[in-house]
Amino acid sequence: MADAADVRRLALALPHAVEIDSDGFDFRVADQGFVWSYPERRPGKPRVIRTDIAVLYVGDEAEKQALLLGEPSLFFTTPAYHGLPLVMVRLAAVTVERLDELITDAWRMRVPDRLLAGPEEGSADRAARP
Repeated sequence: MADAADVRRLALALPHAVEIDSDGFDFRVADQGFVWSYPERRPGKPRVIRTDIAVLYVGDEAEKQALLLGEPSLFFTTPAYHGLPLVMVRLAAVTVERLDELITDAWRMRVPDRLLAGPEEGSADRAARP
């Protein structure tokens, strides 16, 4: 199963992906977040950064609901993410191969087309848009 080191390795393998300073992990492309560690919030307590859970950008509500309903043991959400195209994935429950697909899909939805036109993308077959 996957862990934070796998998230880091997979995200940084994508063109133009950068990790920003955080207490966990936080990856962006062109200043757009695509995967980060879950900032768990509990009423009356300080926020806890959970590196065993990744927050993924999924694009829209339909995709979010498909993941949540289709694989509730893997994906979940909280009221704080209501209306946002984000899901949380339990890293211990996901394979590295599936995590790679999820992170790459999140990156694809966030990377601007202008960045895909550069020379580096010729060698990034796994990240190319369909």
